[in-house]
Amino acid sequence: MNTTANYHPPPSSQPPFSDSDLDSDSDSENFQVGSDLSNSIFKTYLEFSSSSSSSSSSSITAVDLSKIQSFLTSSSSGALSCLICLERIRPSDPTWSCSSLCFALFHLLCIQSWARQSSDLSAARAAARLPITAETAAKQASWNCPKCRSSYSKSEIPRCYLCFCGKLRDPPSDNPWILPHSCGEICNRPLPNNCGHFCLLLCHPGPCPSCPKSVKARCFCGSVEDFRRCGFKNFSCNKLCKKRLDCNKHNCSEICHPGTCPPCRARETYRCRCGKKEEEKDCCDRDYRCENECKKLLNCGKHVCERGCHGGDCGECPLQGNRTCPCGKRIYEGMPCDGVAPVCGATCNKLLNCGFHRCPERCHKGPCVETCRTMVKKACRCGGLKKEVPCYQDLSCERKCLRMRDCGRHACKRRCCDGDCPPCSEVCDKRLRCKNHKCPAPCHRGACAPCPIMVTISCACGETHFEVPCGTEMDHKPPKCRKLCKITPLCRHASTSKPHRCHYGACPACRAPCEEEYPCGHKCNLRCHGPRPPPNPEFTLKPKKKKSNHQTECTPGTPCPPCPELVWRPCVGEHFGAERMMVCSNTTRFSCDNLCGNLLPCGNHYCTKTCHPLETQPSSSGHQKRSESCEVCNLPCQKVRMPKCSHPCPLPCHPGECPPCKVLMKRSCHCGAMVHAFECIHYNNLSEKDQVAARSCGGPCHRKLPNCKHLCPEICHVDKCPAPDKCSKKVTVRCKCQTLKKEWICQDVQAAYRDTGNDPKDIPKNQFGLGLLPCNSDCKRKIQEVESALQLRKPKVLEKKEPENEKHGPKRRKRRDRIQEGKQVSRFQEFVATMKRLLLFIIIVAALIAVTYYSYKGLLQLSDWMNEVELQRAKRRRSRF
Repeated sequence: MNTTANYHPPPSSQPPFSDSDLDSDSDSENFQVGSDLSNSIFKTYLEFSSSSSSSSSSSITAVDLSKIQSFLTSSSSGALSCLICLERIRPSDPTWSCSSLCFALFHLLCIQSWARQSSDLSAARAAARLPITAETAAKQASWNCPKCRSSYSKSEIPRCYLCFCGKLRDPPSDNPWILPHSCGEICNRPLPNNCGHFCLLLCHPGPCPSCPKSVKARCFCGSVEDFRRCGFKNFSCNKLCKKRLDCNKHNCSEICHPGTCPPCRARETYRCRCGKKEEEKDCCDRDYRCENECKKLLNCGKHVCERGCHGGDCGECPLQGNRTCPCGKRIYEGMPCDGVAPVCGATCNKLLNCGFHRCPERCHKGPCVETCRTMVKKACRCGGLKKEVPCYQDLSCERKCLRMRDCGRHACKRRCCDGDCPPCSEVCDKRLRCKNHKCPAPCHRGACAPCPIMVTISCACGETHFEVPCGTEMDHKPPKCRKLCKITPLCRHASTSKPHRCHYGACPACRAPCEEEYPCGHKCNLRCHGPRPPPNPEFTLKPKKKKSNHQTECTPGTPCPPCPELVWRPCVGEHFGAERMMVCSNTTRFSCDNLCGNLLPCGNHYCTKTCHPLETQPSSSGHQKRSESCEVCNLPCQKVRMPKCSHPCPLPCHPGECPPCKVLMKRSCHCGAMVHAFECIHYNNLSEKDQVAARSCGGPCHRKLPNCKHLCPEICHVDKCPAPDKCSKKVTVRCKCQTLKKEWICQDVQAAYRDTGNDPKDIPKNQFGLGLLPCNSDCKRKIQEVESALQLRKPKVLEKKEPENEKHGPKRRKRRDRIQEGKQVSRFQEFVATMKRLLLFIIIVAALIAVTYYSYKGLLQLSDWMNEVELQRAKRRRSRF
């Protein structure tokens, strides 16, 4: 079902009212004579419209009568429902219709109750928020239409049941040739736009259409005169307006339009008011002022005009005549205009901006201070805080207002509230009576307004429809439609299928042959069994039971059955001469028991399996064969790698060349300081010279020289270290007592050892260079001084140590005795602490047992007491009845 809140009028090509719009399965009390009713209501209006000379009268008539037609369709279908109680409006129920915007129909009792509650609530709010009495608020109270929210006064609350035009009270409901709730006479209400004519329709719901009479009218610009419908007499001739604009110089260049002409936009050069500046401006902005000051000499001859750009005379000098001091208390007569009026010395006493205090300063030039700083005692808005603050400063406290707002659900919570709490800003969000939407209005008291949304109930194609209030759409059946079904068949015979009328449920089955082409190239010879459009899920009609003369070959909406044609099929290995005759749809494959013989993926050997499926390839029947790989070659690769190396290929037998050898080779540098790792292919592709350069670490040689303990000074190299006897590093040479020292070159030290008959290789590293210098007299004197110092220190140390040992002996014994006594005391204390813990544990367990026992006993007593109370209550109830 298509539901929408908007109404879509019928196109202008259709008549304003048709018989199909009134056909619906309504109740027995609903009106049935639809065509006679529409003809009787629209007869006079249509006759007058057809006699009009306007060429577009038919389309205008359809637009004017669309709203009335919607009301008539809903009424004849029994779809009129009250928005307040959501009950169906019967022809015999007293009603009231809104005459402002929506023209919605309500039960008379419902709208009276609604109006009284709304007016009483608005009066209570006005009396609470405004300084007026309750009687005045009750007289000024108003209520709104439940749908369009148009405002009505309290005196306009309906008190009796009137027809749509308001002429007849309690209209009859038993006449089948008169629209329910109408008087059956001409409406005769004044037409819109105050044209002076009256409605020619019979008493009807909804707005009155535009006036159909023809009058002589002029266009907006007044240049063309024509006969037009009175309701559409204002028109445009689509020519240039050419009215004289406000400048009285140019004419309007717009297309004929309603209202006043736009400002003149002709561009010309104009002077400002003072005549000093010229600018190109629009004609409507020709009178403008520049940003320069006038600066013309005044009549006094001493001052210049300080006004902005202006026209006319500058006027007299404002400083001529009687002068006063700045505060205005002293008057100076006869002062020249170029003199400065002195201050009087009195208090200024001008009223400040606060309006309560005056300026306390002495007479001064210029304006007074803007902020009054006099200390006054102020109270905050809520009256909860009083404090002395400057006059210009407002006082507010931090207390939140706890009064309930007018909704009665939420507190004000405004800081320092003066008691006039604002209306609640929360959204009501209560579920409306329609049970489809929530109330979007601000939080309020009382019942929520009814849902104003109208739901359109239409037929399956949507051409025939009527509106019902939201929430009642499930109680109405859709109207019958005589239009052709717009559902496109989903089968392949959509272009040649026979058309049928709008309906619910599934479309009739297609009876044409299928002729669907299989992927193999054959065609299906069964009756059409293509997909069918799904039925309407809410208004699905039960299928009629008809006896079928033939048996259905296939279920509608199912795919074609497998192809039954016979074709030749090869074996799975596609060997020559092994074909068999099979059904086209049969996808069973067979093996011919021959060897496969296909080349293996390695490209070096052949498959020795029995006939099996090959790689996936499209077959002649359109299907794809399932692939089955040939046997895997597990032989190792035996190819010679290029460039040659001692490492075998790690891959199994494979096609193409072997991958480059990525094995890491470890090679130390020439001096043995570090180890290099090279890829096999990279190292083998280098020449011998490049290999020697690659193995060098690039740092100093870490090999020791043979005759001394120093390292080779050369860069890392291949051969032996050059000139091992010519080490040029410095060595510290000392005498035997190590008192004298000098620095020699290493090769001189080696020569000195050789002169003494020693080999430098045999000298330890820590004694290299020791004893080569002869000792002198200074060495002997220093040795004697050291020995005498040692002899003087030794006796003093021994004398101090002996008395210390004798003193510390008794103290250690005392400490041992104290420790033993402390150990004996601690054991007794441990025993006492253990007994205390045991006693405390026993007390806690006894207390828990007592509490559990008495609590359980108390619960039993409480249960007995409650049972007695229940028995007494039951006895009292029985005694009352």
